[in-house]
Amino acid sequence: MKQFTSFVRKEFYHVFRDPKILLILFGMPILLIVLFGFALTNEIKNSNIVVCDFAKDAASQRIINELAVSNNFSIDKSVLSHHQIEEAFKSGKIQLAIVFPANLNDDLLHLNKAQIQIIADASDPNTASTLTSYVNNIVNGYQNELMVNNKAPYQIISEIRMLYNPELKGATNFVPGVMALVLLLVCVLMTSVSIVREKELGTMEVLLVSPFNPFIVIIAKAVPYFFLSMVNLTLILILSVFLLGMPFKGSVLLLFAVSSLLILTALSLGLLISNSTNSQQSAMLISLMGMLIPVMMFTGFLFPLENMPMPLQVIANIVPSKWYYIIVKSIMIKGLGFSAIWKETLILFSMTAVLLTISFKKFKIRLA
Repeated sequence: MKQFTSFVRKEFYHVFRDPKILLILFGMPILLIVLFGFALTNEIKNSNIVVCDFAKDAASQRIINELAVSNNFSIDKSVLSHHQIEEAFKSGKIQLAIVFPANLNDDLLHLNKAQIQIIADASDPNTASTLTSYVNNIVNGYQNELMVNNKAPYQIISEIRMLYNPELKGATNFVPGVMALVLLLVCVLMTSVSIVREKELGTMEVLLVSPFNPFIVIIAKAVPYFFLSMVNLTLILILSVFLLGMPFKGSVLLLFAVSSLLILTALSLGLLISNSTNSQQSAMLISLMGMLIPVMMFTGFLFPLENMPMPLQVIANIVPSKWYYIIVKSIMIKGLGFSAIWKETLILFSMTAVLLTISFKKFKIRLA
């Protein structure tokens, strides 16, 4: 028993002396509970919508007021035409639009029925369905109130129009997110162990004393993974389009160009991790945990970012997959060009430049 307790004591010492183990045992559970507790919810809050009010009467104003007091919507009343609504959807500024036709109140009073139009961005079908149901609940509540007060069978019919994804296929939302997840995980994981493997095998010394420039060594290790990732991307697109029925309305060349930028971002991050660690296990752990959770949480294809507290929304801005997800949806589903995604592309380019610079500076040309 004395020997047993000695081994137990020794294991405790090993645990408490290793910050990495302590981080996994205590830090990660706390982090997961906090993140999932805030982000894992089906409720959608503060979604940007626009109201196109041609009626400007008591009925439309009452419904608009009900929408305004709800915490599910953030309303913009400045849109005055269908063309402005279309441009707002293309730019990604709104998720839903409501059009009140002229004479809405008169139609209710004289015909006992009226019609409004609800237009939703169905590139994310779950969000579109949820938002339209929110609006319908508010409209039905006002309709029931009219029927109780006036004892007449008033009826407001909602004409629902789903843009970009009228069949509400889930693939249009998940495929761009899976593309970002696969490209980041594979590139970061594979690249992160490349330099560490040389350190563990003892061949890094040979590389450093060779006539090659050390930075050429880094680039040479990233090139194979770049081309393999492009092949991976091609396979994903083929399966998405022909097997899952994913629409592809934009430029193939533009998508591959932006995807290559994301791959470079991931390779740069993988090289940075590889330069900062001394074992393949550490590199793999940091790569998996450092990429899997942020990509799943902060990209937007699993959980709406609008639901999260503002600090988490700020953190999401430094996750490359968030910007790539927006770009893929804009190109494949909405058929937009470079003029619509240049800001997101510039952000990815800046991330790549910063990560590459840090990676080169962190690379040690001496093992001692």
